[in-house]
Amino acid sequence: MTDNDINIYKRLSAHPELFQQAGARRRLVWFAEYMDPKFQATPFHVAYYSVLDRFARGDIKKLIVQAPPQTGKSQGSSRFLPSQMLGINPDLKIGILSYADTIAKDFNRDCQRIIDSPEYAATFPDTRLNGSNVVTVADSYLRNSSVFEIVGHRGGLRAVGRGGALTSKTLDVAIMDDLFKDSKEGNSPVVRDAAWDWYTKVVRTRLHNDSQELIVFTRWHEDDIIGRILKSEPYIKAERWSDLDGVPDNTWVLVNFEAIKTGKPTEIDPRQPGEALWPARHSLEKLMALRDLDPVGFECLHQGNPGSAEGRLFGPFKTWTSKEDFGVVVRSGCYVDVADEGSDFLCAITYDVVKSPNVFFNEKTGRMEALLFALVTDVEYTDEGTEVTEVTVPRLINSNGVQKAWIESNNGGRQFARTVEKKVRATVVAFYQSDNKESRIVTNAAFVNQQVIMPLGWDKRYPAFYDHVTKFLRQFGANKSDDGIDCLVGVWEKEIAPGNTMPYSHANRGVSVR
Repeated sequence: MTDNDINIYKRLSAHPELFQQAGARRRLVWFAEYMDPKFQATPFHVAYYSVLDRFARGDIKKLIVQAPPQTGKSQGSSRFLPSQMLGINPDLKIGILSYADTIAKDFNRDCQRIIDSPEYAATFPDTRLNGSNVVTVADSYLRNSSVFEIVGHRGGLRAVGRGGALTSKTLDVAIMDDLFKDSKEGNSPVVRDAAWDWYTKVVRTRLHNDSQELIVFTRWHEDDIIGRILKSEPYIKAERWSDLDGVPDNTWVLVNFEAIKTGKPTEIDPRQPGEALWPARHSLEKLMALRDLDPVGFECLHQGNPGSAEGRLFGPFKTWTSKEDFGVVVRSGCYVDVADEGSDFLCAITYDVVKSPNVFFNEKTGRMEALLFALVTDVEYTDEGTEVTEVTVPRLINSNGVQKAWIESNNGGRQFARTVEKKVRATVVAFYQSDNKESRIVTNAAFVNQQVIMPLGWDKRYPAFYDHVTKFLRQFGANKSDDGIDCLVGVWEKEIAPGNTMPYSHANRGVSVR
């Protein structure tokens, strides 16, 4: 051992904090422990902070972390992480974005407290803030609840609530922490659309080629910002540490920490199935009680799984390939739900009504009746205007041998029915739907699920309609539209519920009854 080595050893022995400072510059979990002696890292925190380390080093440009509430996810992503990154590179321009301006400002102030601490000053002496609160003084480094700038450098941190302006502000790092306040916001199609519009038109426009994005969410709905990103952009669901190596810049990395582990152990989350994430804080018994109380909410909040089947109105639909497997065709119809407003969808469903050899007791009529099925033959589900649908719907009706077309005449439906009637051989019946839509749909959903049969491969033939139906949630207001569901229920109401096993009357304008 050289004299220099001995001197270094003696210095470190006399000043053990130098070890802590060196560690704080290298790993986020050590940084957190040094900045906050009360912080105790569980295995979950070690794994979570190790993922954030890869982001801090720039190995990952786009990162999504899903974790349950009250597990310290914001402490890591929105307090410790930006503080450490500014210490390593005081020229970084970081934005912390949350659902409310006040929440984003809280993160700002917490970062300021960390940077003001003597431990931080000893670890990163080149990163410091203006000693006093500065709002808009020329030639001074700003420091207030909305923004702070690093003295002597170009970097700083800006706090912005959802919907806030970022005009002329370039961001090297965008940290988005819970852009939805609660279930009411997350399940509102209006709020989700507004949040997406703000994200794509404001946040994304402030980023450059080398910018990074971190999204840390409690999820409420599969059509939220995370859901839309995962549906439209490439991503990797990381389970091994090697998954975080060599990630292309345009590819998102998704890491999900479930409150209760469901899958097999992985390198990033080595828990056994059924183990709680942080049992000392949230025991398995407590989590299971929460799940029993609200299974759908639990899947969203605690499991990062807003697409849970438990929250969906319909189960899997039966499919057909041969009509004879279900019985004898007695009539062929079409149900059309006309788009009422510019944002609505038109839905038209053609079907064959099939009489089964089996019978059942009809609760509504109080008698034994033949079991009926509606076998869907074709679907038109579109947001195109009437200049298009007044052509495509008649073509749909004629090409599928429809004998009677039921067309909802609410709002613009009656005029649409008149136009269609001139172009088809089927009998057109325009009617007004006065019953409460939500009540009709929820009440009859189970019958629809059993007696309306989809064609094999309908997920590929009608992908938009398939997604709409299979992902429709019981919580009505959480759905963006209900047009396709309304049409599907209408088929059952008109054709199956009355128990009519006969062909249509002879008022079919020359169309033969099959």
